[in-house]
Amino acid sequence: MTQLTENSKAPAFKGKDQDGKPVSLADFKGKKLVIYFYPKDDTPTCTVQACNLRDHFGMLKKQGIEVLGISPDEAKKHQNFKAKHQLPFTLIADPERTIIELYGVWGEKQLYGKKYMGLLRTSFLIDEKGIIRKIIEKPKSKQHAEEIVEAWKAVAK
Repeated sequence: MTQLTENSKAPAFKGKDQDGKPVSLADFKGKKLVIYFYPKDDTPTCTVQACNLRDHFGMLKKQGIEVLGISPDEAKKHQNFKAKHQLPFTLIADPERTIIELYGVWGEKQLYGKKYMGLLRTSFLIDEKGIIRKIIEKPKSKQHAEEIVEAWKAVAK
């Protein structure tokens, strides 16, 4: 799992979105941000999670929360995934796993008793000053937007 901790500075990164445009953590300075790391475009759980964020995007925006998805998929796959599911947020392509490794979300997984290395579904809530306020390990894909809003409310207290 991640070695990053809550209330520590979020690692700065630069990547490219689904259209090849540069995106960095600095672009979100002064905004609340959720970075959600997910294993693969167009797989069942990842699609459920992305569509939950899409369906509740208005609620997240009303709370002032920006959304950024990151997976090891190539930009073209992100383009197709975003278009197919009408996702209103940016997806960063990280096939070299640079950002994924920086955030410590690449590790051992298990499926049907078989162990392998893969992306550990994790979300980071980063405040306006670039501080990680909450790390959600194993987010609930069907209720992720609600989970994010509740987490922000809890850290705001």
